[in-house]
Amino acid sequence: MKAVVINEFGSSEVLQLKEIPKPEPKPDEILIKVIYTSVNYADVKNRTGNKAKAEFPMILGLDAAGIVEKVGASVEKVQPGDRVICFPKRGAYAEYVVASDLLTFKIPDQLDFKIAAACPTVGFLSYKLTHDLAQINQTDTVLVHSAAGGVGSTIIQMAKLLGAKRIIGTVSSLEKSSLPLELGADDVYTYADFDEKIKESTDDKGVDIIFDSQAGEITKRSMDILSHFGKLIHFGNSSGGIGSFNTKEVHASCRSVLGFSLGTTRKERPETLEPVARQLFELITNGKLEIQIGAEFPLEKIAEAHDLISSRKSTGKILIRVSRSC
Repeated sequence: MKAVVINEFGSSEVLQLKEIPKPEPKPDEILIKVIYTSVNYADVKNRTGNKAKAEFPMILGLDAAGIVEKVGASVEKVQPGDRVICFPKRGAYAEYVVASDLLTFKIPDQLDFKIAAACPTVGFLSYKLTHDLAQINQTDTVLVHSAAGGVGSTIIQMAKLLGAKRIIGTVSSLEKSSLPLELGADDVYTYADFDEKIKESTDDKGVDIIFDSQAGEITKRSMDILSHFGKLIHFGNSSGGIGSFNTKEVHASCRSVLGFSLGTTRKERPETLEPVARQLFELITNGKLEIQIGAEFPLEKIAEAHDLISSRKSTGKILIRVSRSC
């Protein structure tokens, strides 16, 4: 089968399309023919060595959508021919992947493969962040960093569905403000002055909930505008920096800092994701949630997809077409 393999950390040039053996599922695993996969910023970090523990050759990619090819002896939830999304065990940039039955989810008939492929990481992550950690209510003012990206654009919609009083997004450039505004954000600011703008518009009260995937200086400045009893929910460090704050800033103001990793959840508590899948599919099929797709590339153009997401000019999810569904 064809797969994109890396043998060293580096630029997008290390992504090489090669022929490798087709995997075989263990008793509790599922072999899936991949129709689409997606590019996440975590893939870039893994490729450059900023995140991955390398076992070369390595296949990148967190999620995939496709058709069940074969099931292990103990698998009962799906059968060959079923349409599914999954979080593969050894990367998703390949024509075939193997996934645990706990991390494979049958998709509704009316959900096409493109939307299905765009929703695993951004959808599951956004649902957990907004419903389980933030527990947004109608009195909350919410700040969403990276508001034009795949996760940010999904969080905005979920915050809107949960009745947030006001939703603010941040973007690298106001040229990217149209998408978050269309999806329900009330205001969009740039990273250059978001804290000043928020202080002005809230009479120094700040915001109640902050979704922070940036870290570094953004985290420090975010803490300065987090209201008393507010929650800062940290789930990434795409800036490459380390965020810090004084512990006194937390206890004296009754503020909370919550961390979340979908990767850790998949590894240590995979059984918690099946209910999330059901809720997510219901929101999408009922037209209440639109997973935003910004670009699509064939598998052989994977380097271009990585360059696009690294440029910070993309919006929504970047999909990789691996094969046809028929």
